[in-house]
Amino acid sequence: MPNRRRREPDRAAAQTQRASLGNAQAAGIRRQNAQQHQRQRANLNSDQAADIRRQDAQQHRLQRASLDGGQMESLISKINKLQDVFAVVGSREAEIQLPQIVVVGAQSAGKSSVIEAIVGRDFLPRGTGIVTRRPLILQLCHTAAEDEEKRKGREGDWAQFEHTNAKIFEDFELVRKEIADETDRSTGTNKGIDDMPISLKIFSDRFPNLTLVDLPGMTKIPVGDQPLDIEQQILKMIMHYINNPNSIILAVTPANQDFATSEPMKMAKDVDPEGERTLAVLTKLDLMDRGTNALDILSGQLVDVKLGIVGVVNRSQADIMAEKPMDEALQAEEAFFQKEYPNFAKTQGTRYLSVRLNVLLMNHIHECLPSLKDRVASLISQYGVKLNVYGRPIEDKNQALLKILTRFSAAYRATIEGTTRYVEAEELCGGARICYIFHEIYSKLMNSIDPLKNLLPSAILAALRNATGARPALFVPEVAFALLVKKQIQRLEEPSLKCVDLVHQELQRLVSHCGKDVQQEMTRFPRLFEAIKRVLGNILKDRLNETKSLVGNFLAVEGAYINTRHPEFADAKLIDLFKNSFVENLDERNEQKELVARNEARNAAMRKELRDQQRQPQRAHLQQGNLNENTLTKVPEKLVKEELTPNEQRDCEIMERLIASYFSIVCKNVQDLVPKTIMHNMVDYVTENLHAELVGALYNSSKLNELLGENERMAQQRKEAMAMLEALNQANDIIGEVSESDLVDYEVL
Repeated sequence: MPNRRRREPDRAAAQTQRASLGNAQAAGIRRQNAQQHQRQRANLNSDQAADIRRQDAQQHRLQRASLDGGQMESLISKINKLQDVFAVVGSREAEIQLPQIVVVGAQSAGKSSVIEAIVGRDFLPRGTGIVTRRPLILQLCHTAAEDEEKRKGREGDWAQFEHTNAKIFEDFELVRKEIADETDRSTGTNKGIDDMPISLKIFSDRFPNLTLVDLPGMTKIPVGDQPLDIEQQILKMIMHYINNPNSIILAVTPANQDFATSEPMKMAKDVDPEGERTLAVLTKLDLMDRGTNALDILSGQLVDVKLGIVGVVNRSQADIMAEKPMDEALQAEEAFFQKEYPNFAKTQGTRYLSVRLNVLLMNHIHECLPSLKDRVASLISQYGVKLNVYGRPIEDKNQALLKILTRFSAAYRATIEGTTRYVEAEELCGGARICYIFHEIYSKLMNSIDPLKNLLPSAILAALRNATGARPALFVPEVAFALLVKKQIQRLEEPSLKCVDLVHQELQRLVSHCGKDVQQEMTRFPRLFEAIKRVLGNILKDRLNETKSLVGNFLAVEGAYINTRHPEFADAKLIDLFKNSFVENLDERNEQKELVARNEARNAAMRKELRDQQRQPQRAHLQQGNLNENTLTKVPEKLVKEELTPNEQRDCEIMERLIASYFSIVCKNVQDLVPKTIMHNMVDYVTENLHAELVGALYNSSKLNELLGENERMAQQRKEAMAMLEALNQANDIIGEVSESDLVDYEVL
C-alpha cells in the first residue's frame, strides 16, 4: 500500500503534465524525434529508412491523438453508454449493431493474455481446454486518478458486472471467480458454450476507453463432455459477432505458427474482404525458434493487413505462476522489441496496441454514428407500432372492460352494415356474406325447386277420384287441388330453415372477423373473448329457435288457406288452361278418336284374356266347392294404370298446371319474407341489443381479473417491446448529446 500511495502522486503528476502539453510542446517533441531519427537513418539502408519514416508518422499521430484524447473518450464513452442501455433489454445485436472490437483467435493463442495486458490486471479464468465459454463484453472505462466524482474515494481499480446489479468488485480474483461461476450457471461444467454474453465494466486510469468482446477460442476436437459439434458452435458464434459491419476484428495469431494459414485471418477475410476493419495481433514472438524472426510478418511483406500487424509479448506461464506484475511485464516487452526489433519498437507492444485500438475505435464510431442514429430512429418507429399492436398497460380495469365491450359491439355492427374502416379486398365478409346467402344461395335454391317433384300422374288421379267420392266429377275438384298443393308447399320448409341456419352460423363466425382493432384485443384477452362468444352464442341460440318457429308458422299459414282468387292465379289463365286441354281442330279430333279406338280394342283384348285366365281357376274352385261363379276380383290398394284415358290425361294436365302456378306464387312469397324475417328477428335484434346484453352479463367487478387475464405470450412481448422502446429512446438521447466537435476525424495509425 505505501508503494501504491507513492506511485499515485507520480502518476497524477504525469497525467497533469501530459494534459498541459500544448501545440508548441507537441511541435518541440516532434522536432526532437526528427533530429534523433535523422542521425539513425544516416547508418541505415533504404528499406530500414522507409520503416523508420513510417514509424515516425505513426508516432506523430499517436501524440496528436493523445493531445485530443478528451474528444476521443467522449465518443467511446457514448458507445459504452449505449452498450449499457441495450444490455438491460438483452442481446439485440441483430437490431442494434454497436461499434466494438471483437477479439478472435484459436484456443491458447494468447487472446486472454493480450486482453489482460491491455487492462493491466489478472482477471480472466485460466486453465486447459476452452476457458472462455461465453462472450465477454468488456468495457474499459478510463477514470482519472483525480476524478473524485467517479471514484467516490476509491484509490484503485474496480469492476462491475451487469448481472450483479452493478455490485462493486475491487478484488480482481473475485472478478475471475464471478466470470467462471456465471459461465457455469448457464453452460454447466461440461465445457459447453453459450451465446448469452457476460457484460463487465472495469474502471482504471491504466488504459484508454475501449469496448472489447472476448470470444471462445477456436478448437477442432471436442474433449470430455463437450458436444460433438463444438467446432461448428464456436465458429457460428464468432461469425455472428464479426459479421457486424460496425465491429473491428482483432485477429490474434501466435508467431510460432504459420501466419499465412491463420484461421482467424481467414475468417476475417471472409467477412471483411477489403480489410477495412481488421487488425492483426502477433503473439508469442519470444517463443519463435532460435535464428528466426517475424520481420516479414510485422512489415506486411508476407501478408498485407490494411490496418497493420502489431506484435506483443505476453507473460509466460512461469511469470503468471510467479505473479509477475503487469508493469514489469510491459517493461520487459518494451526491452524485447528494442533488442529484437529496434526498427519496429515504437509501433509494437501492448501500450501501442491499446492507444491504436482506441483511435481505430473512435474513427470507426465516427463513421458508424450517422447510420446508427438513423437505425435507432427507425427502430423507435417500429417498436412504437408493435406496442400499439400489443396494447398499452391497463390502469383502470372497469373502464377498460367497458371500452372493450363497446368497441366490440360497434365493430360487430359495423361489419354487418359494411361501415368498418378495414374493408377486405380479397373475400366477402360480414353483412356481404349474409346478402350472398339470401340472394345467391337461398334464392337459387328456391328457384331450382321443381313444383311437381314426387307428384306422379297416378297420385294426381287418385286425389281427383278421392275428392269426388262415389260420383264422378264433371270438372276438376278444388279439394284435390288444395290437398296436392299443400303437400308441395311443405317442401319449401327445409331450404327456408337451412337459410336460417346459414345466417346463424355467419353471425357466430363474425366474432373472429369483426375488425383488426378488436382482433388485437381478442388475442390479448382470450378469456374475455371466450366469454363474449358464449354470451353472443346464447343470444343467437334464442333467436335461432324463435326465427325458425316464425318461418315454420309462415309456411303453415300459406298452407292453411289456398287463395284461388289470388291476382296472379287469374281467370284468364284458367280459361286458357281449359281451352288448351281440348282438341281445337278436326285432325286432332280424328287422332283422338283413333287413339280412343285403339285403346278400346286393346282394352277389350286385355279383358278377354283376363276372363279366360280367370275361368280356369274358377272351374277348379267350383269343382272343389270353394267359390261360386259370381266371385269378384279385389279392389287394388293403389291405383296403377299403364295408360290414361284422354279425360284422365286432361284432368292430370290441368291439375299439374294449377299446382305449378300456385306453387310459384307461394315460392315468391316465401322467398321474399324469409330473409326479412331473419333480418328482423335475428340480425337486427342482435346488432341492436348486443352491447346491452354483454354489459349485463360481463360487466361485473368480481370477474374483472379473470376476464382481463392477458395472454402470457403477448404480455411478455409487450413487456419486451416497452423495455426496448425505452432503451431506444435513451439511446436516441445519448446519440443526440454528441456534438459536432466530437465528430473530429483522426488519421488511422
